Formats: sequence, C-alpha cells, structure tokens
Amino acid sequence: MHTRTLGQDLEVSAVGLGCMGMSQSYGPNPGDRDDMIGVLRYAVEEAGITFFDTAEVYGPYVNEELVGEALAPLRDRVAIATKFGFDFQDGKSVGTNSRPEQIRRAAEGSLQRLGVDVIDLFYQHRVDPDVPIEEVAGTVGELVEAGKVRHFGLSEAAAGTIRRAHATHPVTAVQSEYSLWTRDPEPEVLPTCAELGIGFVPFSPLGKGFLTGTVSTSAEFADGDIRSTIPRFTADNLDANQALVRHVRALAEEKGAQPGQIALAWLLAQQPWIVPIPGTRRRGRIDENTGSTRVALSADEVAVLDALAAQIGVQGERYNEAGMSMVGL
Repeated sequence: MHTRTLGQDLEVSAVGLGCMGMSQSYGPNPGDRDDMIGVLRYAVEEAGITFFDTAEVYGPYVNEELVGEALAPLRDRVAIATKFGFDFQDGKSVGTNSRPEQIRRAAEGSLQRLGVDVIDLFYQHRVDPDVPIEEVAGTVGELVEAGKVRHFGLSEAAAGTIRRAHATHPVTAVQSEYSLWTRDPEPEVLPTCAELGIGFVPFSPLGKGFLTGTVSTSAEFADGDIRSTIPRFTADNLDANQALVRHVRALAEEKGAQPGQIALAWLLAQQPWIVPIPGTRRRGRIDENTGSTRVALSADEVAVLDALAAQIGVQGERYNEAGMSMVGL
C-alpha cells in the first residue's frame, strides 16, 4: 500500500477505512464485536491500511470505543480521524452544536473512548450555522496547541466556509461525499482544496455500495439501513441508475478487476491528495478495496468514465431533505 499526504504532513494509506457501518446505518449491526475488532486489525496488519474514520455520533459513541479497542495495539502505525459537531440529548443526536464548550467536551470524550493521547484528525462533522466558522477553527486551534489534536478538518463544508476556516487555523482535510455518481465537490470545493493545499477525503466512494454492482433494482433494505431513506435508492431510481453501473462493470471486466475497484481507481486518479475511505465489515472487501491501488486507469479511460457519468446522470438526491439541508454550508 502506498501512501498519500493530506494537507502539509498527515501521511496516510492511499485508501482508508470508514468505520461507521460497523456500528450503524447499514441494517442489523454485526452481532460479534470481536469479529469487527478482527476486521479492523486485519485492515492494518494484512492490507496495509493506516487511516481510520469514526465519529462520536456513530452509535453514538460506540463506534469510537470499537475503533479505539481494536487499534490500541497498533496505535503507532495508524492515524485515527473522528468528528465533533452534534448535540446530544438522552443519547440521541438532536442537531448541530459547534460551540466552543461543546467542541472541548467532544474532544475529551473522543480521547477517552478512543483510548489515545491525541486525536490525529478532528473534523467538524457538519457546519453549524449558529457558530461562526472562525470560532470553530480557533477552538480546534487551541486544542492543537494543547497537544490534544494534531490536525483540523471539515466535512461537507462549502468552499467559502473552507477558506474562512483555513484563514484562522490550517485545514488539513475536507471530507465530503464524492464518487462517480456524486460529483458535488468538483465545481468549487476541489479547486479550493488544490489552491490551499488541503487534502480531500471522499466518503461513500462506492455510492453506499451501489457502484460495486451488487445492489439490484429489486433490492430491499433492512430496518436501520440508511439507504431506505435516500431518494437515489428508491426502486425507480435504482433502475434508472443501473446504466452507469453497467458501464463500470464492462470496464472492470476488460481490466480483470471488480466494479468497485474501478470506482475507487477513478477517484485515486483525480488528484494525488485524494484519499477515499470505503466502509465495510468484511475482510474480502478490504482486500478488494485496497486492490484498487493496483488498478491503473489511462487518461482516456478516466475521460470516458467522466463523459459517461455526465451523459447518463444520476436520478435522485444523495440524502433526504433533512440530510441535504446540512451540506454545503
């Protein structure tokens, strides 16, 4: 596994691991916690992944505990990113909260649950419209000065917000949804990251599983599966969106690869400072995802995929109305 650099000096594996699905959002959670710990350790020891993504809101809290326990014996080999920015009441998220006192509480909680002395990358999970981003960046800067955080990041923020934050404290990475079927960051966010020297971390780089070619038009999602709430995954839209997957699958067959590997290779080909974080619960998928670093796409192949994605388009929003209201602020 080769490495890439986010920001000025956060060196991580070219493909990371999004850990959310080990605790929520994709149907029934795994019954065997020890198995998930084994998968996380396998990712480091066998697949060479050194970049792991979690958040206090995943669970909430339990995903950080899982990641912390699993990676404790491997701490000197990994970078762990977590996130703040939500308010909690009775163990449930009730909206955004990035007030300074809440950020400091979140940092202390994450440090404890992860069992670490310092958070490698601390993202604001969603922009809080009630708190100036300069205040957020300044508070994280204080945590950096105190040795509790190494790097500051933003998630799903607009280009103007990124610029304002970066002017107060350097932003190391921006995390947003980005894939062949979610191109929202391309017009403004990616050029801003390029200009300012900020890394970019695509989550859901496989379209929440869609770009692996394993989600059929008749797919039925279990209780607790976030895809049951997403317009893009309704039956009609799934049928319309299969056209893109067919082209990805055809290219994969030509190259002796899997469709998901083509989707990840496409992302890796965009910029050397892009590090996708596909999520999974299975060792086989980890091997497949990291294998994408060995799938070389020519400039012509990338251009063809771009043209096809633009021509075919995507039916349905990537979040429901509530989710869409929290992105691009």
